[in-house]
Amino acid sequence: MTPPLVLTVGAHDPLGGAGIAADLATFAAFGVHGLVAITAVTAQRFDSVDRVAATEPDMMAAQLDAISADCRPVAMKVGLLFDAAQVEVVAARIADGRLPRPVVDPVMVDGRGRRFVPPDVEAACRAHLFPQAEALTPNRAEAALLGSTPAALAGLGPEVVVVTGGGADGVDVVISADGTTAELAGAWIDTSNVRGSGCTFAAALTAARARGRDLSDATREAKRFVSDRLRDSAGWRIGPPGGVGPVSHRCPDLGSGDQGTSAQSSP
Repeated sequence: MTPPLVLTVGAHDPLGGAGIAADLATFAAFGVHGLVAITAVTAQRFDSVDRVAATEPDMMAAQLDAISADCRPVAMKVGLLFDAAQVEVVAARIADGRLPRPVVDPVMVDGRGRRFVPPDVEAACRAHLFPQAEALTPNRAEAALLGSTPAALAGLGPEVVVVTGGGADGVDVVISADGTTAELAGAWIDTSNVRGSGCTFAAALTAARARGRDLSDATREAKRFVSDRLRDSAGWRIGPPGGVGPVSHRCPDLGSGDQGTSAQSSP
């Protein structure tokens, strides 16, 4: 049977934990086929971003137009966008029906909570992208940037806002369009391997929607998926000691498998 087609729009993470690498691995775990439009190629280490080569807006448009000409994705996730023109390119193709309403992961701050996209990107997202989103999945730092209250976040336009990064209690917050809030509980997992967990949550939510789940069920399924993957990678040692390693994207039914050896793992 042909799997559902799901599009991710985001940046390349060479370390494999976040961005389109996380999205495609998550899509595969959910049994959907991933389509890709790249917003930037990056050179990154676990503690720094060394270089970013953003995709020109006309190339963004060419990628999206080629995909929509041959395929009809039933769901879409939008991650990191680097300038206002990229936002407008994506939003225009949602508005004219060539692309579906997305799950938007508004990547606007780094791991230390510092803004790294210019204010015009945020302004373009507020004006053109967020109102067309089905769901918005900021982490706590991004939520603080975007709105100081649940009502302010609800007013951004999507049907639901999920504030991830549940803190020491493992609880995320779900805010409906009318401003009502609910808790999305999960067990706290003691691990530093959390790189890409926000991307993975948004990708899992998108994939679950493509599989026919309603927003409420898809949100809970995404939470379970990320919790399981955090548990799977809790003991990994990838990258420099003391750093933030990647969350697992192994398929849940594959088990631990043959661990073997890894030249990339730190001793």
